[in-house]
Amino acid sequence: MKKPEKILLVTGRLAEPLVRKYGEGCDVFVTPVSVAAFLTPELIVHYLKRAGIKSGDYDLILIPGLVRGSAQVIEDELRVPTFKGPRNAMDLPQILKALMRGFKLSKERPADELFSLDGLKRVKDIRNRTRNKRYIEKALKRPWNVLIRNLPVGRDFPTRILGEVVDAPRLGVEKTVEKALYYLREGADIIDIGMVSGETNLDFIEEIPEIRERLMEKGFEVPISFDSLNTAEIERTLDYADLFLSVDAGNVEELVTEKPVVLIPTNQRRGFFPAKPSERVEFLEKLKERALELGYKTVISDLILEHVPHLARSITTFQLYRERNPDDVLLAGVGNVVELYDADSVGMNALLAGIAKELSINLVLTTETSAKARGSVRELKRALDMNLFDMPKDLGFDLLILKEKKAKDWRFEPAQKIVEAKERPVKLEPVYFRIWVEDGRIWVNAHRGMDVVLTIVGDEPNAIIDTILEHFKIGPRHAFYLGRELERAKTALKLRRSYVQEVELFPDFY
Repeated sequence: MKKPEKILLVTGRLAEPLVRKYGEGCDVFVTPVSVAAFLTPELIVHYLKRAGIKSGDYDLILIPGLVRGSAQVIEDELRVPTFKGPRNAMDLPQILKALMRGFKLSKERPADELFSLDGLKRVKDIRNRTRNKRYIEKALKRPWNVLIRNLPVGRDFPTRILGEVVDAPRLGVEKTVEKALYYLREGADIIDIGMVSGETNLDFIEEIPEIRERLMEKGFEVPISFDSLNTAEIERTLDYADLFLSVDAGNVEELVTEKPVVLIPTNQRRGFFPAKPSERVEFLEKLKERALELGYKTVISDLILEHVPHLARSITTFQLYRERNPDDVLLAGVGNVVELYDADSVGMNALLAGIAKELSINLVLTTETSAKARGSVRELKRALDMNLFDMPKDLGFDLLILKEKKAKDWRFEPAQKIVEAKERPVKLEPVYFRIWVEDGRIWVNAHRGMDVVLTIVGDEPNAIIDTILEHFKIGPRHAFYLGRELERAKTALKLRRSYVQEVELFPDFY
């Protein structure tokens, strides 16, 4: 389809000012319906025909994204290409700009939703290209790429995520598999089995083949890395794991293997860790040289990403090492930075993913040990996807969860009569409700006195409140209160926060 020169925007009465404001350069047709969401394709055809609009008058018609049904009905009747625009008029400039660049609209999906899907499709295309067998074979001939079991890693591939199952022996096989499956579904590429510091758990190591088998049964044939500084544990695991974290100057002589290992610039036995960037880089370079002399085949370097107040010096260390060793595969543990900072993880993971891109860090390891770090794997995956492009901006998808990219100008003219809201006394009713969240769903107990008379479980506040109204007679104020609390519970689930009835989700800050 050629670039449209004359575009008609269809809207309802209430949204007319916004559509005219944001649809600059387009004609606007205002239907006699107040809310655009109440329009149907058939109604739009009727109003446009009555206004005398016909084939040839316009190159393109955009109807509101909230209209139910297909725009094909309009196109068939008027013989003018017709598509769905965005759900919100404020997104028109972005959509119209993309349209001029050849962006393809849909007759069924709202344009803003399609815009997001288009960005994610480009990510999928990039990742699929790096999964091509010929591409992988060619890339693995270059020194800056390595193979970890069946997973290619390096400069020519997207940054890979290791999801660490912390203290796996204490969790046991069942919980370790459960956590691993969660990480994989969130976007992890490698499962890292984290052992318990200061303990020796050789029996648990014998369970690793079962863990791998259980993951494969669920469709995940992924590398398993092993995280321990205990020489006895690492030796026992050499036949079971695909990658070993961490080998240092204290155990490098004892653990020679052809499988990939991660070298760290320490000697844990002597409590040695060089703080200065130059000293740390030189120490790791010598350790790498010694490892290769001993017979290690694949070494991955980890300069150790420290948390604040030493984050800057460790980033400097990574940068210095990368400048001196451009072909090395690098790993950074970003989870430590997030876990030890009382701030929302979303922005931190986004920034750390950006740093990983700049320094060509090929593997990032994270955990979700504390409540504040929940969702870190998914956040990292999204941030890494954003960094597949030159700038992580205006991609159609983002990591804006609590803040917004641009303010929404959503307001209307008030009526002549304006009244100030006043709260009235609440009349107690014989039935009351207790709401909680569990297993990703919303649960509600209905009480009469001390007795629980019914439990309702669901995913959507509307369905739950409808079911409550079906079983109990409650007043409008009570129903409004329940609706507010149920929506708050749903928001908590979305953000992976805990929920307590009548307690605000977010503290006052701004």
